[in-house]
Amino acid sequence: MKILMLSWRDPKHPLAGGAEQVMHEHAKGWIKGGHSVTLFSSRFKGSSKEEVIDGVEILRGGSQNFLGVQIAAFFYYLKNHSKYDFLVDMFHGYPFFTPLYSKKPKLAVIQETAREVWFLNPLFWPLNWIVGMIGFITEPLVFQLYKSTQFMTGSQSAKVDVTRMGISQENITVVPHGVILKKLKKKVEKEKKFTLVYLGILSKDKGIEDALKCFSLLRKNNFQFWVIGRPETPQYSETVKRVVEDLELNGKVKFWGYVSQTKKFELLAKAHLLINPSIREGWGLVNIEANAVGLPVVAYNSQGLVDSVKDGESGIIIQENTPEALAKNITDLRESKSKYQSLVEGSVNWSQKFSWKESGRMSLQLIEKIYKQN
Repeated sequence: MKILMLSWRDPKHPLAGGAEQVMHEHAKGWIKGGHSVTLFSSRFKGSSKEEVIDGVEILRGGSQNFLGVQIAAFFYYLKNHSKYDFLVDMFHGYPFFTPLYSKKPKLAVIQETAREVWFLNPLFWPLNWIVGMIGFITEPLVFQLYKSTQFMTGSQSAKVDVTRMGISQENITVVPHGVILKKLKKKVEKEKKFTLVYLGILSKDKGIEDALKCFSLLRKNNFQFWVIGRPETPQYSETVKRVVEDLELNGKVKFWGYVSQTKKFELLAKAHLLINPSIREGWGLVNIEANAVGLPVVAYNSQGLVDSVKDGESGIIIQENTPEALAKNITDLRESKSKYQSLVEGSVNWSQKFSWKESGRMSLQLIEKIYKQN
């Protein structure tokens, strides 16, 4: 097959995260399976219109904001529809509305429904509330276009949420994500001071503000605090700075910014706990990455996180999603060396259950099945 994937971001986008990494791995697997893959995504500062990454042809057009990339993808498809046999329509808030203009076999891919995340967009008041309300109201309506489309998602909790949008369970396939590890050249020693790390895009919905509030509650308890990741927008970067100042954390938190994959795993291996206060995830790939280097996770009781964190084995799912509950669970865990060591060992064992070889096999089987049925 000649496959066209439509996504709001590609792996090189400055704000690309786990979702983009996951789909790139699936695309690589499909190419190994004998198919060709083209990915159409948005432009970003310094990007080229075309390039090839790991055999995947990347085409860029339109903006990721305000449906710009969806509109650009529509016009691209009108001109080039005869080139492709199969479409992959990726949801991120809004999808690409392919059922409206293509009858070709297709797969809808969704990591998580947006729901309350719509109201956490980085726009200014009252535009943020207006956009949030529009998104919250129209999201369930958009799914009605896809009632006869097959879906792929990465977790059981995401599957449940998609069924709540009116999609039949029979049309949703869960394909667990694998994990990509960078082998460290030498053994990494833990930091001497107990180190808590936040990893991910710095955005309100990912929970960076709650992470900082948690750090503030623990700042007098001889902890070390790291934040790895770049802000969602320059404007939100200023918000984070204000939160740091208000919480009297200036000089007490190390902001690493964006780091390479190798550096990321090195830092994770040095830390003692990953905290994940995200309010909604499709899966939570960072949790498995942390587990792979023996780093347990303390996470909110949120969609996706309850799938990627094995409560009591690879980390702890707290029952009350507050910075105070985070801080208490972290303090209790630090004081119980036996429980902490058990989680270190359990986290490694849990991470070894996820491989891209198996995930790639499952998604390849799925797209070939859909194509044959059409």
